[in-house]
Amino acid sequence: MASLLRLKKLKLTLVVLSSTLLLLFPPIPAADVKYCDNNIDYAVKVHGVKISPDPVVIGKPATFNISASTGQDIPGGKVVIKVSYYGLHVHTETHNLCEEISCPIAAGNFVLSHSQTLPAFAPPGSYTLKMTMEDKHQLLTCISFNFKISLFSVSAD
Repeated sequence: MASLLRLKKLKLTLVVLSSTLLLLFPPIPAADVKYCDNNIDYAVKVHGVKISPDPVVIGKPATFNISASTGQDIPGGKVVIKVSYYGLHVHTETHNLCEEISCPIAAGNFVLSHSQTLPAFAPPGSYTLKMTMEDKHQLLTCISFNFKISLFSVSAD
């Protein structure tokens, strides 16, 4: 009986702690995508980004699904991802576009999906991800968006 009571108190404490953290650190909506330069008519138009889980949890796989469209076929290229932590650059990685999505990308709508497990030493907090996509000849798009990293999941699994 005493252990059941302790378990209930622990669950209540976790619920209160999770609720407090949500109020103090609400998830940043992933849909707030910004182009790097609003004066450029990028060949790839980004419609939104879905992050799962949101917030990202240290040591757990995270998936970034970027919904986009293009008016031209894209035979290949590269994706460059730069991550900043409270404005300080902390990570850069480059991927072959055709390893992230099947190439060639036909004109129309597509989803670029990137999954990754963040290292255990990544500090929790607010991050900005800047992504460029380019082929051999041009910059196809350049976007940035904010996301959060948490120590643990705040949702029930």
